[in-house]
Parts: sequence; structure tokens; C-alpha cells
Amino acid sequence: MPLQFYNSLTRQKEVFEPLNAPYVGMYVCGPTVSGESHLGHARPFITFDVVYRYLLHKGYKVRYVRNITDAGHFEEEGKAAEDKISSKAVLEKLEPMELVQKYTHLYHWAMEQFNNLPPSIEPTATGHIVEQIEMIKTIMEDGYGYEVNGSVYFDVVKYNDDYSKKNQPYGILSGRNLEDQLDTTRELDNQEEKKNKVDFALWKKAPPEHIMRWQSPWGEGFPGWHIECSAMATKYLGKRFDIHGGGMDLQFPHHECEIAQSTVCNHEIPARYWLHNNMITINGRKMGKSYNNVIKLSELFDGSHPILTQAYAPMTVRFFILQSQYRGTLDFSNEALQASEKALRRLMEAYEWLKGQTFTAGSHGTDASLDAQLKTWVGELETFMDDDMNTAKVVANLFEIIPSINSLKDKHIAADAVSGNTWLYVQEQLILFIENILGLKIDNGANHQQLTGVIELLIEIRKDAKSRKDFATSDKIRNQLAGMGIQLKDEKDGSMSYTFS
Repeated sequence: MPLQFYNSLTRQKEVFEPLNAPYVGMYVCGPTVSGESHLGHARPFITFDVVYRYLLHKGYKVRYVRNITDAGHFEEEGKAAEDKISSKAVLEKLEPMELVQKYTHLYHWAMEQFNNLPPSIEPTATGHIVEQIEMIKTIMEDGYGYEVNGSVYFDVVKYNDDYSKKNQPYGILSGRNLEDQLDTTRELDNQEEKKNKVDFALWKKAPPEHIMRWQSPWGEGFPGWHIECSAMATKYLGKRFDIHGGGMDLQFPHHECEIAQSTVCNHEIPARYWLHNNMITINGRKMGKSYNNVIKLSELFDGSHPILTQAYAPMTVRFFILQSQYRGTLDFSNEALQASEKALRRLMEAYEWLKGQTFTAGSHGTDASLDAQLKTWVGELETFMDDDMNTAKVVANLFEIIPSINSLKDKHIAADAVSGNTWLYVQEQLILFIENILGLKIDNGANHQQLTGVIELLIEIRKDAKSRKDFATSDKIRNQLAGMGIQLKDEKDGSMSYTFS
């Protein structure tokens, strides 16, 4: 079976046919580095890491572009057009680029913990202001952008009127009807500037208190969120490329707006295949500040969030995500993660043992049925991946294979029950799929938990020292842990917390 992806644009599975095989261009929307990455970020970046790995396995030469949003990203649906970077910089008393550097480092650290491969190119929004301004100028020259009081907006209604005639209406990706949007869009700040309520900003005039600002033909300001990705994708992948990926939450308005902007500038929809991973819930609820269930990745790894009962190793989280097909729903809970932790340990123990064995090619098996079954289970791994990256079925088959490996290990089946060629095939394919495609590796989860226990013991000793006014010991514990990258923080209620830096 050829490789197929579910294309959100056409709402059906399609055979993957690159525009210029064997070269593949893939753009995935990266993080806004105004804060630490959280659990919601884990799924898209692990999902598209596996897509990247699998395309490489299939022999494609992939240019994987994943951006860093370090400017703009104001919320069209908020009370005002707010630049998250500027706002957070004021709160943390940092220069905006200081803040960006801090959270970009934390993001890269988290991606390394998940064993994600780095993208081919990681452009930043602030590094491509010139390209964004040029795109906006083109949109305005073509009559789809207009300037009001130093801000520039995209004329969605005009675009929809013109491009509906070409079967490319606004809403082509999300399936949203423009008339419904015009009726339901609520009143926002600066709405009086727009021709239509649904128009979105390409460039925003910077108010006097705004920190991040650039010169433009329309005065000092900063770019809209959507134009950033259009400009960077076009620069590094061209007017038309193969895959655009991201979370389902980006389908509208972000990707819809990208399509409109890029289509005006480049005269075609930018990507051929649009891939979207489904969202996650936590204990059946949407993740949100009001539920106090936004779990930062560092909190996930050290177990410090109040709804967590323990720390979870990065490979446990990666494995848990891969147990579901990327378009399926995924609910995080302590019970589900604990089950994944045990399952992953069972898988990796069997795999590591098999990896260390030597098999003789050419020997014949005495159990033809088992021999054939193992070949079938292993042979299906690629079939499942070709069917829209169905990692859930891949994992299920791996667990069909494990009992045979353990039976061989425990001598419950004879060494010659299965031919040497078959065991070599199983060994080779498990290395390929577990390590190279799923990106799983032996995790020091047990050591991590032991470390957590040691840190908590030291915190208790430090509390005791402080109660006895033995500040020398208290400071020594804090300073030496800081030297090892473990930051202790004295909370207002007298408790102590820690983070890994």
C-alpha cells in the first residue's frame, strides 16, 4: 500500500505524491515563546517528528521548517490586539528578546527530552519582518488589503467573493461558511477600523507603550500572527510545497488565513496536504487556566503540578501519545500515564534483550505457524504507518510480538522454534520502528524517580536546618543543588518547590 495521509483540505485520505520527488517540503507551526511549553504542545511536535522520521525512512529528502513565533501573535478574539511577547516581558521585567531567548531554550530542552529530531530550518518571526512587509504590500497592491490609522487589514469578504468563483472560498480548509461568521463574530476592540467584522490584521500600529515595533510603509508597528507563517513558509519552501502541519486548533483561523494571504500573493493554495493532529484533554476536560490543569512540561517531568501524583519520564509521555492515532482524541490522566509507563517498560525490556541476541541466518524453524505469525505482525508495521501514520496499530502489533520474545528469553519456546532468518527480520524491524521511526529510547525513568526522592529528602533536611536556624547548612543545600541545575524556591506558605534548569 502506498503512503496515504488524511488531507484536511479535501477531507479524505489521499496517496502522498510529492510535488518534486524525492524532495519533500514540510512546514509546521512552531511555538510562541512567551512562556514555557505545556502538555498541549507535546502532541503536535511529537506527531510531526514521527511524520518527519517516517518520510526519511521512505527515502525522501525532507526540508522540515518549524518556526519560532517571537513577535506579534496577538489574539484577534481578545479584548485588544495584544502582543504576548511584549506583555510577558513587562510582567517578568525582561527585555522582549531576553524573554524569547529564555523560553526558546526551554522549548529546545523539552524537544530534546522527547527525543525529537531538530527541524531542517527554524526561522523566527522577528528575523523575517522584511519578507512580511513585502507580502503585505503585494496583498494591498492586489486590492485585498487596506490601511486604517497605521494598521493594515485583509479584506476577507472581497477575497471570498473573488475566489469563490475559483472554488477557493474563505473557509475552504475549515468548512466554515462566511455568512455564518459575519453573523456570529462578536464585537472586538478597533472593530470600527475594519470594513468587515471578519477581516484580520496583517500589520498593527504600535501604541506608545508597545515595546516591540518595526518601521513599515504604514508607520511603526508589528506583524499579525498569520502573515508570519505565510512569509516564512514561502521563503524556505516556495510558493507551493507538500505538507503543512499543526494542531487542529490552528485550522481556523490561523491556517485559513494563511491560505487566503498566500493564495493572493502566490496565486495558489500554499500546501498540497494539510495535516492536523487532534487536541488533548486532561481527565476529560479541555486544558485551560480556569480548570488549573495547564501542565508545563517541566512540571510533567518532575511531577510538581498539583493534579499529578508522580513525575512522568519524557519517553512515557511520548509513548502515551503514540498509542493513539494522531487524529484521534487523547485524554491524559494519572492512571493512563501510569499504565503507559508499565507498558513501555515491558516493551523496552523485551526489545533490549532481543537486540543483544545473535541469530544464525538460514536455520529452519520447527513451529511454522509461529514463524509465519511473527512475519505477519512485523510486516504489518509499515502497512499501518502507510495508512495515515497509524502508530496505535503499530504499538498494538509490537505488543503481539513481545510474548514470543519473552518466551524465547525464558526458554518457554525452543531457540529453533522460529528460523534464524525470521528472528533477524524481527530484530532488524524492531530497531527500525522502535528507535528510528517511533523515536523511543531507553529512558532513565527509574533513575529520575530516585533523583526526585533524593531531592525531596534534601528539602526536608533543609527545612529542618532552617527551623534550627542552621542557615549555613540550609544555604549549602540550596547552592549545591543550584550548581547541579536544580533550583529551589521558598514559597510564601513555607513549602519549597524545585525546578530543573
